[in-house]
Amino acid sequence: MRVAERSAKTVEEAIKLALTELSLNREDVEFEVIEEPKSGLFGLIGNKDAVVKVTEVLNYKKQITSFLDMVFDKMRLKPEITIIEEEGTIQVNLQGEDLGILIGRRGETLDSIQFLANLFINKTSENYKKVIIDVEDYRKKREATLYGLAEKLSNKVKKTGRRISLEPMSPQERRIIHMALQNNKSVNTYSEGEEPFRKVVIAPKRNS
Repeated sequence: MRVAERSAKTVEEAIKLALTELSLNREDVEFEVIEEPKSGLFGLIGNKDAVVKVTEVLNYKKQITSFLDMVFDKMRLKPEITIIEEEGTIQVNLQGEDLGILIGRRGETLDSIQFLANLFINKTSENYKKVIIDVEDYRKKREATLYGLAEKLSNKVKKTGRRISLEPMSPQERRIIHMALQNNKSVNTYSEGEEPFRKVVIAPKRNS
């Protein structure tokens, strides 16, 4: 977060000088008037300039759009970007043609882009912002698929009394499986293995 303090005959002139120094626009900053300009005796002796402190305000929508445009330009893609900013969260939704490449195998490419976007946004922010990137509701559809899979496999474990190991998943997807079965009275879930091959295990409860 950058700050500039400048003085001039008027408050407006001081703000313009600070904006020029920071190479920012008016909508990208907030300002504080440290001293109002004062006229001296006869308007000549003892005149005091205005002093203004200008502080950069992080525009998360602008930053995330700039970052994603850079990424998509290298991938030769031009998806439509919709950003919804809530307290602590920046939800990014992408729509367009031929965006399957952004998702990748089991969402791996999408997770990587999301990880880099989080690093980019939070490197200059004092308050952590969680960036969530989705492509045409892929994450919602994948979550529904994982909930269905969890239910199906938990019934199989209950019937056979034998544990089942799922395929390796990302931390986000493993969390979905755990949440889906956290109140299940017949099975327990836990993760085992090392990243990136860590997987969820569904096992029967001993008292069931």
